[in-house]
Amino acid sequence: MAKLHYHGHSTCTIETNDGTRLVIDPFFADNPTTKLTVEDVEADYILLSHGHFDHFGDCIPLAKRTGATVIGTFELVGFCQENGVENGHGMNIGGGHDFPFGRVKLTPAVHTGSVAGDETGTHTTDCAGLLMTLDGRRIYHAGDTALIMDFQLLKGQVDVALLPIGDNFTMGPDDAVRAVELIEPEVVIPIHYNTWPLIAQDPEAFKVKVGKRARVEVVAPGSSCDL
Repeated sequence: MAKLHYHGHSTCTIETNDGTRLVIDPFFADNPTTKLTVEDVEADYILLSHGHFDHFGDCIPLAKRTGATVIGTFELVGFCQENGVENGHGMNIGGGHDFPFGRVKLTPAVHTGSVAGDETGTHTTDCAGLLMTLDGRRIYHAGDTALIMDFQLLKGQVDVALLPIGDNFTMGPDDAVRAVELIEPEVVIPIHYNTWPLIAQDPEAFKVKVGKRARVEVVAPGSSCDL
């Protein structure tokens, strides 16, 4: 069974049964919810939902140091490669690919799409959700999306859903509950909250709101859980 190591905000490492390490939305240097630095983290693959600094800020240095393959939208991966990243696999929304560790599909997400560090705007790109099949489990990382009707297309395809609840920049708790109703996952892990006062939320209150719709696992930054 794959294991999730939650680093706070939307950043996590998923470790598969064979020890492959997938780092999602690497944000360490300016992340107040973790004491880790990019030098403390190992990665075989880096998966990106979008290019905002709080999801992408440490991608390039992490990929350069570890040699990890960056997976994301074609434009975002292209930006990484133009800035010295050796290994990348560009995709687009709705497309999937089988990797040695499992399958990844980019799903629709509604959020703005600038790329941190791109001074020309050449690599502005759509945002994505990440639907992964790992060790027989279907894991969905929603990125920073708003509540969208596309969630209903995920019904029956998700075992574990990582959903933002912070509001202001993403869904809040009430919209995330509606997302649970549309997706119908077995397990929900709230993300993208309590990083800064502007996105302060009570995950236990969210758990109560979800009720019997799904099992909510509140994973504290620095903690881990089985997927």
